[in-house]
Amino acid sequence: MGFTEDLTEYGLTRQEATIYACLLCQGSMTGYEIAKDTGISKSNVYTAVKELVQKGAAVLEEGDVTRYLAIDIERFCKDYQRHLQTIEERLIKEQPKRPQIQEGYITIESYRHIRDKVYDMLSKCEKRLYIQADYCFLSDYKQELERLSAEGKKVVILTDADLSIKDAIVYKTAEVSGQIRFITDSSYVLTGDITGSEYDTCLFSAKRNLVEVVKESLRNRIYMIDQITNQKER
Repeated sequence: MGFTEDLTEYGLTRQEATIYACLLCQGSMTGYEIAKDTGISKSNVYTAVKELVQKGAAVLEEGDVTRYLAIDIERFCKDYQRHLQTIEERLIKEQPKRPQIQEGYITIESYRHIRDKVYDMLSKCEKRLYIQADYCFLSDYKQELERLSAEGKKVVILTDADLSIKDAIVYKTAEVSGQIRFITDSSYVLTGDITGSEYDTCLFSAKRNLVEVVKESLRNRIYMIDQITNQKER
């Protein structure tokens, strides 16, 4: 993703993000100057800058001619995050009660949502986790894995490179490329193949049969690694 595309993740439309980026580069500008620089029509520019001001991304500079000035990107991002945090707290407090989720098979689509699901599972892990994935994928979760291990939870990792997690059990194996096998508390499983694209798909479930199948697969992989290691040490 580019700079303007990333800005849309902070509540800006594509036109607003383009104008905001322009203001960051050029400094104080009139609506006419913004339209000339970006190629966006003047009517759309004035609508967009009004929204930018309301969203806290820009301010007005009053004078003989109205000019617009971008708010520093760090301040804008922190203000937006603080705003979302306030909304999150209110939503959690006011959310309606719902029935207990039944066991089933849930498809998680896209690399981004798979990553989010892993974070969710790690945050809810109470006793133990087993995870098989390549080093590049796991490195993003190192802090969470270290936290779980430090809390005394059993952490077993199968990966293709050296990953140092204090008190965790780490098995190095080359046969994990593109795969993720993830079990928490012997109750929940996430499994699938990932490439880092929006087309990635994984299956999440609390079904005992799938949990046991994936767990047995990991046990067999660990057994084979132990056998190979023992033979090398002889």
